[in-house]
Order: sequence, then structure tokens, then C-alpha cells
Amino acid sequence: MEATAAELTSEVGTFLTALSVWAADALPRLIGALLLLIAGWWIAGRAESATAALLSRQSHIERTLCGVLASLVRYGILTLFAVAVLGQLGIQTTSIIAALGAVGLAIGLALQGTLSNIAAGMMLLWLRPFRVGDYIDTGAVAGTVKDVGLFACELESFDGVYQFVPNSELWNRRITNFTRRPTRMIDLAFSIGYGDDIATGKDVLLKLATADERTLSAPAPQLYVDQLGPYAVVLRLRVWARTDTYWPLSRDLVEKGKLALEAAGLSIPLPQRELHIRDESKKPAGADAG
Repeated sequence: MEATAAELTSEVGTFLTALSVWAADALPRLIGALLLLIAGWWIAGRAESATAALLSRQSHIERTLCGVLASLVRYGILTLFAVAVLGQLGIQTTSIIAALGAVGLAIGLALQGTLSNIAAGMMLLWLRPFRVGDYIDTGAVAGTVKDVGLFACELESFDGVYQFVPNSELWNRRITNFTRRPTRMIDLAFSIGYGDDIATGKDVLLKLATADERTLSAPAPQLYVDQLGPYAVVLRLRVWARTDTYWPLSRDLVEKGKLALEAAGLSIPLPQRELHIRDESKKPAGADAG
């Protein structure tokens, strides 16, 4: 029994000695790793807040993009400190970084379409070719922008149809924004007969355009003879209006322009075709001889 007790005491002493040696070596590493982790968490949070505050003061950056960039800064700093913590604990970080790179590559290949939509969304939010409320046309889709997200945009067509469009489809196309500019030009063509007085027609249309308060005085309205058609003289009327009054003013000018020209005694000719009918039975005998 005494031998057994002596052996147990010896083993406990050996264990405590090994534990103290391990603690003397590992405890500073653990404390350093914990301090690094706490410092990284604090620095990442401060950096995220500072980045968000800085970007929010930039009027040309969308709020959605501000949050995304601030989150990227936070997680980037956390990743760097995580690698530093592993190194502090004596873990070889080279293989871990290589493994993370391989995993990231595999995930990137699997989510290639999703990542392209995210990249396109970030570019759309950064460059802002359109905003919420703008009416756009890409040739493939057209409508009023209701929401701009990282993955897709939501549009509503003029007839109330909802459209969910991936960002990559918008980024890779030519975008026409009809409401981006505060003013737009209205371009209309009116036809009068060749026998009508051109000066009267120009005077009637110009007075009609300038009398409407929705017509802008600068740039000034323009009216000129655009072309001499096969059956009519074409007068071209160009006026500028605010974007929000473009369509109402355009429709009114078309309707009132027709009525004003008719009230001034001018005609609005229609395409005509002359038919000449020849009676073969009345041809003199022997006309086709020879």
C-alpha cells in the first residue's frame, strides 16, 4: 500500500509539474489571444461606425451601399484579428488561409450568378444611373423603379405589372432614364396643306405653346418648317417642360394644336392616291399593230 501511495504521489507530482510548465508557456498565449480578440472586436465595431458615419455624409452614395461598405470593413478587420489570434495560439495560419481560400473559391464558383448580381448591385448603388421613383427603359424591361437592392431591383411597368430584375441584367445593358433630368424637350410635328399660309400656321402653334404656363421660356420654344412631304408641309414644334409635366403638356399640345389650326382655316391633309383607269375597249383598231 505504501508503494502504491508513493507511486500515486509521484504521478500527481509529475502531472502538476507538467501542468505548471504548460501553463507557464500557454497561459500568456491564451491571455494574449483573448486580448487580441477583444481588441479586434472593439476596433471592428468602431471602424464600422466611423465608416458608416463618413459615408452617410456623402450625398452621392446610397444608404444601402453605406451599410454594405461599413459591414465589409467590420468583417475584414475581424478576419485579420482572427488570423492574428490563431497565430498567437501557435497555430500555423498558412494552411488555414490556404484552406479558407480554397473554400472561398469553391463558394464563389457555386454562387457565380449571385456574386455577379451583388457586384452589379454595388456598382448600380455607387454610380446611381437611376434612383427609386425614376422611369427607366433598358430595351428588355421598362418601368418605374420601386426598390434598388444588392441582388435585384423591383420595377413597376406603366400598366401596373410588377417586375423583379436581377442587377446583372440591368448593369450589362444600356439604360435610358426618362426622369433623371429636371426638364425634357417635347418634339411634335404638325402637317398643313401646300395651299395654306405657312406664316399663319407657325404663328398659331407658337402662340398656343407660349400661352401654356407649363411651357418653359428657357430654352425658348422653336417652330420651323421641318420638311416638304409628298402631300403636306410639316411644321416642327419644340418646347421644353418640366419632367413631371412632360406627358400632360405633350398630349394637350397635340389636341389643341389640331383645333387651333382648323380654327385658323388651315387644313390638315391626309395621304391621297390618284388612280387613273384606262378603258382598253376604246382603243382604236390597229393601235397595237406593228
